[in-house]
Amino acid sequence: MKAGRLWLGGVMLTSCFGVLSGCTATPQKTEVSTTVDTKKLAQPATEPQIVVAAPVRPITPPASQPRKVSAAQQRLAQLRLLRQQEWERQQAAKQQQVSAAPKPVRQARPVQQQAPAPSSVSYGGKGVGHYYAASLTGDFAGDPRLLSFIEQMASRGFNRNYLFGVFSQVRNRDEVARLWASPASASSPGGWYNYRSKFVTPANIQKGTQFWQQYAGHLQRAHQQYGVDPAYIVGIMGVETRWGRILGKHRVIDALTTSALTNQRRSDFFFEELANYMLMTRSERMDPLAPKGSYAGAMGYGQFMPSSFRSYAVDFDGDGIKDLWNPVDAIGSIANYFAEHGWRSGQEVAVPAEVASSDYANVPDGFKVKYSPGQLAQIGVAPKSGRWSNTARTHLVALSTVPGGYKEPWIGYHNFYVITRYNHSNYYAMAVHQLAHAVKNKVGGGN
Repeated sequence: MKAGRLWLGGVMLTSCFGVLSGCTATPQKTEVSTTVDTKKLAQPATEPQIVVAAPVRPITPPASQPRKVSAAQQRLAQLRLLRQQEWERQQAAKQQQVSAAPKPVRQARPVQQQAPAPSSVSYGGKGVGHYYAASLTGDFAGDPRLLSFIEQMASRGFNRNYLFGVFSQVRNRDEVARLWASPASASSPGGWYNYRSKFVTPANIQKGTQFWQQYAGHLQRAHQQYGVDPAYIVGIMGVETRWGRILGKHRVIDALTTSALTNQRRSDFFFEELANYMLMTRSERMDPLAPKGSYAGAMGYGQFMPSSFRSYAVDFDGDGIKDLWNPVDAIGSIANYFAEHGWRSGQEVAVPAEVASSDYANVPDGFKVKYSPGQLAQIGVAPKSGRWSNTARTHLVALSTVPGGYKEPWIGYHNFYVITRYNHSNYYAMAVHQLAHAVKNKVGGGN
């Protein structure tokens, strides 16, 4: 009887441990444990003197004990899992609180709209800075002409504070002002030969040939699309920038602003170019303080002024940006410029003239004066080839070799005049023609 009580106590103690260890388990696990314990508690209800209970004790516990240990381990693991999940929920709640904290700052963003960033959003994109200022400061602070210009651009959709921010960083370039102040001669000192020697050289012919070979596909595509001889695209680039080697060292906005404010004779012209420049940077999403060019504000491989950029530049490589510092876009843009100014595909540009007397040297000449073939023949001027080109314009081009000396006679046709639309100079147009012709011969496309 005493042994039976001891056995019953042990069973109850074991059951209590099972119940305690399963306090956080799922209901299913608790039901299994309860079933086992109920069976054990039911056994002492029989008379204790039954001997069968003794052998049942060693047999039943070994079978049920491993299940109790396994259930306890599972419940402990489940308890740890529940605690881990609870800790993760707490951490997630803290993270949400941290994420929600900046919301008041976002609600206060209208205050930040007086700061630099919003003013440049409309003109943002590739490389654009965030410019903002409450007023015009810097080298041109308080200049009434520049303030008036800013007001004009504000009426064209620019943010006034954005313009203040940009022009407060513009610099007055003394070297540009000095160039405009010094008298410039319309002709090159030393005449045509001196001018020609700067551009039509063996080195330049070789570099032009290399450029042609490198971009042959794009040049041919421009020829097909615009009808312009590739040689003259190459010639323009050679005379202007040596095919991108001399693009200019002046910030374009500095050059244009300084020119507009210091070149009194051409102030209106440069203010208009400055306006076109700002419109260009907006449409092409450029940083207005980044591009560099000539002291006059000309840009890229073809040295377009901003007004020419807006009128004739094309996105020839199809990347969505008109970029004259990109040789492919420059090729298409120069071809488009010539085409828009009336380039005649397949027609001659200029040919050497044969003269019967010196009378040609005493009559008006150059791209501004038109002659008919009959009129030139009357003063003893004819093509050396003996064949006149059938074009809309014929010009006598008498190139001075030295001041007051011999004039080299040429006949310029319509396409020669088109080149002078790029630069109003007989010397310039002839340099482009001769360089183009020399490169074309070296490439193997000359006549």
